Amino acid sequence: MRARLARRPARAMAMVCSGAGVPLASGRAARASGCPLAVVIPTHNGMPAMPPRRDRMATGELPTLADQVRLLPYDPADRDSCVGADERPVASSGLLLAVWDGSPSNGRDATAHSVAYARAHGVPVEIVRPAGAAREALPAVGAED
Repeated sequence: MRARLARRPARAMAMVCSGAGVPLASGRAARASGCPLAVVIPTHNGMPAMPPRRDRMATGELPTLADQVRLLPYDPADRDSCVGADERPVASSGLLLAVWDGSPSNGRDATAHSVAYARAHGVPVEIVRPAGAAREALPAVGAED
């Protein structure tokens, strides 16, 4: 990921939604490659929303890596809300770099939808599959706070 981001067009900016796993790894890779980074933070009534427990440490770290923090109203515990939040930045992007194993959405992971959405809206898509990457099972919606 770091090597791919280093080859970006000069004015390109990486954007990730806050969270552990791929978002945090991508944010760290952007910072290490010198790529400017925007982090999207979910909000509720104009205030940053409390992320699920598994994402709290990452949500605290990502803004320290970011050149920009964007507040976006969505509920990180609601899949449909997350999908809608993913569509907005994708629609305004020049390229979707997707860390994706090609599998269909599992009901929690919206990457398959984001790739399909980008393609349907004429946004070029590049799939990145870092060596050694493996999908981890996520808890069911509502299974954690």
